[in-house]
Amino acid sequence: MGKKIMLVDDAAFMRMTIKNALTKAGYTELIEASDGQQAVETYDQEHPDLIIMDITMPNMDGIQALQAIKAKDSNAKIVMCSAMGQEAMVVEAIKLGALDFIVKPFKPDRILQTVSKVLG
Repeated sequence: MGKKIMLVDDAAFMRMTIKNALTKAGYTELIEASDGQQAVETYDQEHPDLIIMDITMPNMDGIQALQAIKAKDSNAKIVMCSAMGQEAMVVEAIKLGALDFIVKPFKPDRILQTVSKVLG
């Protein structure tokens, strides 16, 4: 598919869940980061086509990382992940430039639907 996707979540099993769904759909260039700070640094090196990022993480949360990445690259494509009950943070993320959000627990078809929509 040739699209590079970065998965950002402090929970390794969540990254694995998304990775498995994307790999089955043919996405092979998958990069991982375990918090917002690492995501910002990795973005500079890798320039992924899409970032799927959790909102709640240590060191730097998803909202802060979204702002930092968007400040460097206003065209960055970022989709946020949130647990139920984080609607206010999701709304804030959308206002700050996130293109969509996926609610945990993840459904593989919802992940793929969102990725297809964002990457075209």
